[in-house]
Amino acid sequence: MPNYTFKLNGEKVTVDVEDSERLLWVLRDVLGVRGPKYGCGINVCKACTSHINGKAFNPCATPISALDEDDEVTTIEGLADTVPGDGLHPMQEAWLDADVAQCGYCQPGQIMAAVATVNKAHAEGRSVTDADIDEIRNICRCGTYVRIREAIKAGAGKIG
Repeated sequence: MPNYTFKLNGEKVTVDVEDSERLLWVLRDVLGVRGPKYGCGINVCKACTSHINGKAFNPCATPISALDEDDEVTTIEGLADTVPGDGLHPMQEAWLDADVAQCGYCQPGQIMAAVATVNKAHAEGRSVTDADIDEIRNICRCGTYVRIREAIKAGAGKIG
């Protein structure tokens, strides 16, 4: 089996897996990272949303062979380390403040999608808009979309 090396939550990792192995299974089964959840496996529900080089992606639909050695994968476990300080990421704090989670299954993917959306808007020199939030397609089976929207807006105000 081929070896693949990439950065995961700030640490360089090397795995020995088949070319076609989906990154979600590498993260969960090989590396023991449980934040990205398995939902649909076909890039629809987005419960596994994580970041690759700061942009949202879905590891359930990404073969390990798509990664380059310089690629950095960030999961919910490494999100807080992307901002200064020892606490949670501002979006995680906003999620708690808005009491978003019910069952919690989709929340890691929701938060990662929200951070990527806010960061994209900020990189374009503007604030996140309702239209930006409408473009987030992560599914929440509990239907907490109103609180998710409130948390994204609150978290966006705290992200520098």
